[in-house]
Amino acid sequence: MKIIVLGSGIIGVSTAWWLTESGHDVVVIDRATGPAQETSFANAGQISVCYSEPWANPQAPLKILRWLNQPDAPLLFKPQWDLNQWRWALFFLRECLPGRLAQNVKAMVRLAQYSRDTLGELRHSQDLKYDALERGIITFYRDQQDFESAQIAGDLMRDYGVERRVLTTKALIELEPTLAAHRSIIVGGEYTAEDESGDAHLFTVELAHRAAAAGAQFLFSTQATQISVQGGQVKGVETLGPDGSYSVQKADAVVVALGSFSAELLRPLGVPCLVYPTKGYSATFPIVDAQAIPTVSLTDSSHKIAFSRLGNRLRMAGTAEMSGYSRGLSPLRCKVLSDVALELFGDALDQNAVQYWSGLRPSTPSNVPLIGRTRIQNLYLNTGHGTLGWTMGIGSGRALADLINGRRPEPEFPFLGV
Repeated sequence: MKIIVLGSGIIGVSTAWWLTESGHDVVVIDRATGPAQETSFANAGQISVCYSEPWANPQAPLKILRWLNQPDAPLLFKPQWDLNQWRWALFFLRECLPGRLAQNVKAMVRLAQYSRDTLGELRHSQDLKYDALERGIITFYRDQQDFESAQIAGDLMRDYGVERRVLTTKALIELEPTLAAHRSIIVGGEYTAEDESGDAHLFTVELAHRAAAAGAQFLFSTQATQISVQGGQVKGVETLGPDGSYSVQKADAVVVALGSFSAELLRPLGVPCLVYPTKGYSATFPIVDAQAIPTVSLTDSSHKIAFSRLGNRLRMAGTAEMSGYSRGLSPLRCKVLSDVALELFGDALDQNAVQYWSGLRPSTPSNVPLIGRTRIQNLYLNTGHGTLGWTMGIGSGRALADLINGRRPEPEFPFLGV
């Protein structure tokens, strides 16, 4: 089949790769100038299966209410004159009901585990270089109550075979000696040995090159304006090219992997896609003292900030802001990242050469992504991965390719239309 994939982030490129490997004629369309230019560009870098937890839980509504007037809150809801935002919020509240948490965790963990395993296989078979480190993730806690509360989620993870080892401060420092200077602020932590880290942008660019070499076609600086449907079946995609010219790209099937912008394209077709953007921030620092920078990826639970060593750079990312589609940088949130970096690693980083970035994470109310068939024949979704696009991306693409090829995907997951 000729298949059009809309979007060239980690999700779109992964989907294109597996479809090309299956023998399909694949065309990837993206408004950006190259792969992984938006949400996949500068994320935290963590492959965090052991933290595949939904934001929606019974404690979340009260926390969000407390954070409403706190501009630097880890999760900030900024009301907009947008009916879609409020609809998303209502469904989020539903997902906070106690009976929803376990099934959402199960779905997320199963897909994340499958994706991490698939990533490992692909990394070795294609010899992909993307500053990967397989040293696990340490989450450290500054507050004893937060530390104890986190064990509830940890117990649930262990029920699904995911091991989050609870460690003392001393044990954490033995794993990552650069934490020794901060033993006075750490009350304990967790270590997930099977998790890893790496540069999602580098990986996606490399995989796009492999896909192109295998026959996939990439059309960049090209805007998909409408999906063409006749008689309940996809016929192609209407586009505007780099020079503004209109054209229709005919196709036997279309995959929508446009992240936060998926819902906008699907709305005229009446296809449900409850995805809304959650803006996240990152700061990337050049490293000037490699011995003082961790090689194990870290998460500072109190600040909800993750750290990953990416070659000679330190990437730190975090915060979530539901404030519409703007990618404007908040000076306050950038300062929070810099202040934490200065506190923990100080002179080991070049503070004068920091690069700030923001991206729109495509979030569903449950944090469970939308993968599979729609009611329109041969129109597929692969979107809504929120903060876990890098964690779930490779497996999501492979699973959707299986569905398109008429095979049952391996992970136990609520695929659409199955």
